[in-house]
Amino acid sequence: MTLRMSPTVSITSNKGFWLLLEEEELHLPYADFPWFKKATMEQITSIERPAPDHLYWPMLDVDLSVQSIRLPAAFPLMSHR
Repeated sequence: MTLRMSPTVSITSNKGFWLLLEEEELHLPYADFPWFKKATMEQITSIERPAPDHLYWPMLDVDLSVQSIRLPAAFPLMSHR
């Protein structure tokens, strides 16, 4: 059985935030991930990881694949509001 660690927000700034995902640190700039720009710290740091490549922010109702964070240019922005 493989134990997955919960994602953790390590640093936030007015440009975005850094997410620790096991041994990888990923940057989520607000320019690429605008759903987080006006979010509170509580909303940004409340993260679920239902699958290895799936992250979910329940307080914001935002779902992202880890791959889309690694390569945001390969994934056009989509919002269904």
